[in-house]
Amino acid sequence: MKKFMKIVSIVSVLALMATVFTGCQKKGEVTTLKVSEVTHSVFYAPQYVAINRGFFEEEGIEIELINGGGADKVMTAVLSGGVDIGFAGPEASIYVYNEGKENYCQVFAQVTKRDGSFLISREKYDDFKWEDLQGKVILPGRKGGVPYMTLLYVISQKGLELNKDVFFNDTIQFDLMASSFTNGIGDFVTAFEPVATSIEESGKGYIVASVGEESGEIPYTAYFATKDYIEKNSDLIERFTRALYKGQLWVRDHTAIEIAHAIAPSFPDTDIAILEKVAERYKNIDAWCDNPVLKEASFEKLQTVMSAAGELKQKAPYAYVVNNTFAEKAVK
Repeated sequence: MKKFMKIVSIVSVLALMATVFTGCQKKGEVTTLKVSEVTHSVFYAPQYVAINRGFFEEEGIEIELINGGGADKVMTAVLSGGVDIGFAGPEASIYVYNEGKENYCQVFAQVTKRDGSFLISREKYDDFKWEDLQGKVILPGRKGGVPYMTLLYVISQKGLELNKDVFFNDTIQFDLMASSFTNGIGDFVTAFEPVATSIEESGKGYIVASVGEESGEIPYTAYFATKDYIEKNSDLIERFTRALYKGQLWVRDHTAIEIAHAIAPSFPDTDIAILEKVAERYKNIDAWCDNPVLKEASFEKLQTVMSAAGELKQKAPYAYVVNNTFAEKAVK
C-alpha cells in the first residue's frame, strides 16, 4: 500500500510539473479557431470589430472565419468536428438537444438580440403596411430557421394567416435567396445587410420594413460548441468570450461611421458609405447585445416563437442548452 501511495505521489508531482510546463509553453502562442458563421453580414459587427481591432489577438486567438450558408449547415460542421465554434441562431442547439444527442451543443455567448433581416419588396411603397402582404409570396428562408419563424411570428401578430393571406416559398436555400429574388422569384424577400441595401442600390427592390423592429427582442444569433469541446477547452472559450465582449462594448460606444471603418476589412467589396448606412440602421433598431449573457426570459421567448411556428414539440431546458459561465466571467 505504501509503495502504491508513493507511486501515486510521484505520478501526481510529475503531472503537476507537466501542467506547469505546458502552461509556460502556451504562453505567447496563438491558437487558431475555426468559426462557422451562418452568413456574412454587418449584423455581426461586434465579431468583425473584435477581429479587426485585435481583441482576439490580445487573447492569443486567431479566427479562421467560414461562411456556413445557413444554421443547419453550421450545426452540421460543428457536430462533425469540421469547425470548432458555430455562430447561428440558438434554435439549432435546441433542436440538437431535443434529438437526445449525448454530446449536444451549448450556447455560450449571445451577439444579436433581435431579427437582423429587412423585408424587401419588388414594388415601391410610399407607405408600406403589413396588410400589403395580402396575397403575396415571400422568400422567408429555411423552414425551421429563426428568420422564417420570426417573420411568421410577425405576420401572425399583424393578423395575417400563412397559406391563406400570405404565402411562403421556403424552397430556396438561405444563401441563394437574394439572387433568386433579383432573378424574379417571389414578391418579397428577407435579407440581412449589406445584401438588403445592395439590392435597393441596384434598383431591384425596396426595403420596406425591419423584421426585428416588429418582432421585439429575441436571442437571434449566438456562439455555440459541443459540450465536450467546451469542457476540454474552457480556457480557450473564456478567452474567446472575453474578446467578443470587448467588441460588443466597442460597438456600443462608437458611432456608425466608426463602426463602418472598423468592419471595412471584413467587407472589402462594400462601399464605406453603405457600411455606415447599414451600421446606423442596425443601431437604430437596437440589434446588438452589449454583453454576451443569454438571459432565460429571452431563451423562453425564442422557444415560444418556435412553438408558435409548429417547429418545437418539447421545450429544451435553459440550464442545459445555455452555458453562461464564460459570458458572466467576461462581464465581471
